[in-house]
Amino acid sequence: MLVNKYIFLPFQFKRFDSDTVLLTNMVGEFVFLSNLDFKKLVNYKLDNNKKVYQDLKSKHIITDGETDLPINMLAIKYRTKKSFLNYFTTLHMVVPTLRCNGSCIYCQVSSKRIEENNYDMNKTTAKRIVEMIFCSPAKSIKVEFQGGEPLLNFEIVKFIILYAKKLNVLYQKRVEFVICTNLILVNDEILKFFKKHKVVISTSFDGPEEIHNFNRPLKKDSSYHKFSKQLELTKNYLGMDCISALMTTTRKSIGNFKPIVNEYLAKGFKSIFFRIINPYGFAQQEIFDMDYSVEDFIRSYKEGLGYIINLNLQGTFFMEEYATLLLTRILTPFGIGFVDLQSPAGAGIECAIYNYNGDVYVTDEGRMLGEMGDKTFCIGNVVYDSHKKIFSHNFLKEVISKTYLETLPECNHCVYLPYCGADPVRNYLEQKDIIGNKMVSTHCKKNMMILDYLFKIIKNNNDNVLDVFYSWVNRIPLEKIKLDQSCD
Repeated sequence: MLVNKYIFLPFQFKRFDSDTVLLTNMVGEFVFLSNLDFKKLVNYKLDNNKKVYQDLKSKHIITDGETDLPINMLAIKYRTKKSFLNYFTTLHMVVPTLRCNGSCIYCQVSSKRIEENNYDMNKTTAKRIVEMIFCSPAKSIKVEFQGGEPLLNFEIVKFIILYAKKLNVLYQKRVEFVICTNLILVNDEILKFFKKHKVVISTSFDGPEEIHNFNRPLKKDSSYHKFSKQLELTKNYLGMDCISALMTTTRKSIGNFKPIVNEYLAKGFKSIFFRIINPYGFAQQEIFDMDYSVEDFIRSYKEGLGYIINLNLQGTFFMEEYATLLLTRILTPFGIGFVDLQSPAGAGIECAIYNYNGDVYVTDEGRMLGEMGDKTFCIGNVVYDSHKKIFSHNFLKEVISKTYLETLPECNHCVYLPYCGADPVRNYLEQKDIIGNKMVSTHCKKNMMILDYLFKIIKNNNDNVLDVFYSWVNRIPLEKIKLDQSCD
């Protein structure tokens, strides 16, 4: 039986390969169609007895009856995906100091020398920041210490944690603490404090000794050996569950993602985040030391991701974090709390960063740009301005209105719209425009290439590999996924 009265619901599509068209709806549900079936679809000639018809109907790409129910169902799913908008600012990043004891070639924050104490946060500013954080209506908040190297001003880190816990007796929020540190300064006293107050550590590790020492040199020591020693000390106090690491890709890393993964495994990590370089701070000045193309990065990314998938198939649980974020968007109905993959951008409304001097920026990258001399993304100062004045700033409203992908040129009809996010600071840095031309955007190019690769794997429909993806999304080993399936 031929049906010619079905109705299209909003969807995007692209020619995925010579034989296939990929369709996604507004909440990220997807269908692969053959060229013939796609032609039938757009010409209202699909047979309603065929599986492809039922797939399209179940994914809310078409409807053939009463429209209220499918539209309401779609609205519920859309609201779930956009649930991050319900809570306002949940991530609060604090910079206790811009000073640093490292000299990373890709430093994005324009860090200062150890002796430059005028770049330390004082207690008055710290107190005001904590009070500002608790003005957020969010029921759960995360306080993340950034730098510089935050442990160079450990007294202020301690003060902020203790004062936040004191205020929370009144506010009764769920509060988490994270500190981003290179680990060089951790000692027994610091780690005992972190353990007592459940502070989670995020560190930087770039892999094998040659690469790590090249990227993150120390004047009087091998940074790799120092990191390894300090990591063991930290593990003894906190355990690996409270430690995560981030790698940054330089030209030394290109083509070496496999040995980098092996180093992460040897150190006891359960995941890695393959991060492309961001051209802020000293990284912009020293770009010749890290010069590679997006295509170079993607080649290494595919090699690394393929290697990680095979490790999981062989029984070793290990995740690539950026793929996991995207797969959560693709394979589940839920949103994610990752600021760079939000529409509208999470800038200001999901995260804010408080600089050592009290300046408030909508994103960490905005703060990095501010240290380069351009304070466009600064929306106030905690010493002089109220929470209402800062977070109702006209520029913040402009950023939000110009980063809603569903309304932006190129983005609004992109098949990967439901999985992507806006990057207003990067657009501004590269093009002096918050919206930016997506045809020349490195952020867009990188995401498109990674999503192409993930969907290619999904299209191949290898049950074992898909089980690996589901294990990442659920953050449990592959054998647990297979056990759950056998019990169904």
